[in-house]
Amino acid sequence: MTAKPRSNARTVGMLVGVVVLMGALSWAAVPFYSWFCKVTGFGGTTNVAESASDRVLDEKIRVRFDSNVDPGMGWTFRPLQREMDLRIGENAIAFYEAVNNTDQPITGTASYNVAPDAAGYFFNKIECFCFTEQTLQPGERVEMPVSFYVDADLVTDRDAGRIRDITLSYTFHRSEPSAPRQAALEPGNEPTVN
Repeated sequence: MTAKPRSNARTVGMLVGVVVLMGALSWAAVPFYSWFCKVTGFGGTTNVAESASDRVLDEKIRVRFDSNVDPGMGWTFRPLQREMDLRIGENAIAFYEAVNNTDQPITGTASYNVAPDAAGYFFNKIECFCFTEQTLQPGERVEMPVSFYVDADLVTDRDAGRIRDITLSYTFHRSEPSAPRQAALEPGNEPTVN
């Protein structure tokens, strides 16, 4: 009869272990997925480039621009150009317009992707309004640039080599403004007053 409590304790221990493992895996899933998408371009995730491309091909590619806003955000958001025809590797700048149609300041953050997904690995942004949150005052209208190029390696890729039409899509989501940061002094480095 003593075997029964030991068996129950082992079962409970195993179940607790499974619950802890599942919690740890679900906690790690979001950062791992974000890392995976950035490295592989999976899901249309784009790259961030330090500078413009140094290799421009004669082949053309069409980039279309799409915009969306979360319902109830109170903004109008649209691309100022519907599409661009570029040489592959050519640096380009596109503009989006955002208008705060409310009577209060609203902060938003843009999420983005490209379609088809296989093009994400080759789509490089140099500068983009999507890298930081945007705060618009009541009635404010802004034009926001995105500087980008499509890497010339696209044409030799087995999966993306035939892609000649890409859609860059942004969706603005309402967010809470970040608290302003203040410089902090290291202990022992306080200024002296004479």
